Parts: sequence; C-alpha cells; structure tokens
Amino acid sequence: MDKFPDKISVSVFVTAFMPDTKHSPSFVEEKFASSMTPEGWMGSELETYGSDNSGLSVFFSTDFMKHRLYQLSPVEDLELGLLLKRPSSLFINELSKMENFSEKGYGSVPRAYIVCKEDNIISEDHQRWMIHNYPANLVIEMEETDHMPMFCKPQLLSDHLLAIADNFC
Repeated sequence: MDKFPDKISVSVFVTAFMPDTKHSPSFVEEKFASSMTPEGWMGSELETYGSDNSGLSVFFSTDFMKHRLYQLSPVEDLELGLLLKRPSSLFINELSKMENFSEKGYGSVPRAYIVCKEDNIISEDHQRWMIHNYPANLVIEMEETDHMPMFCKPQLLSDHLLAIADNFC
C-alpha cells in the first residue's frame, strides 16, 4: 500500500491488525501482545529468534486453535488447520525496525475493516481501538463470526467483499 497506492482501489482488513501512519508499523501488534497474558496463549509455544533474540515466533496449541481461532468454524476446518500448522513469526521485531507508513502512500488508500464480533484472539475491543486509532472509510460488522470468517461464514464474507468492491472499484 505504501509503495504502490495507485494500484490499490481499497484495502480490506478482516479482523486483522491495521497499522497507522503516526506510529511504528509494529505499534498495534505491540499493544495487542502486551495485553496477552501467558494463560491467554493457552499452552502455545512462544520462542525468541534472531541473533539478538528479539524476534518472537509462536506455535499455536490445539486448545488455542480450538477456543481462540476456530471456535465457531466447522470442525473439518479446525482439523485441517491442526494438520497444517507451523511456527509463525508475529513480525513485531521486523515491523518495529521499519519506517512509519506514509500518508502519501499507505494513508491515501481507502480502508475497509470487517469486525468479527466473536473473534477470541483479536477482540472486538481491540478491533474497534484500531479503527478509532486510524479510522477506516467503511466498517462492517459480522455477528457470530470467529477469527476465521472464511470458514465459519464464507458466504457472508464473500457478500461483504463484493459490496466493498462495488463501493470502491
């Protein structure tokens, strides 16, 4: 978005971290990570990496995936997710070293945010805080939707994405 804003009609954040232009790109993730207690990770494995051990990776536990990510999704999608899971970086360290996104680039692209109201990892409160911190041009709410709306409400998500495209493209 920052490098090629003229190539993007609208950016859509679906229960996702939405950075701003005033703070480091890692700001919203740092705020999220600071609110997570060790118990909140439900036995997920957190490890540092890098020559200075400043990177953080996570390997989600079965309980975390079942109760935090896929709690309203079909069991088949949870089971596939469990089979395919791999350690993943939270990218906080990498993002903290980047320059702030610019208003001229990133900030010029219209933003739509889809709030998934029953997301048990990025809470509705945190989603709304990000929207308040850096307002989106359009906010859509999805009821009874976990962190994986593409699995628990695929038709509704598709309908919202088509409406966003019609509105901005």
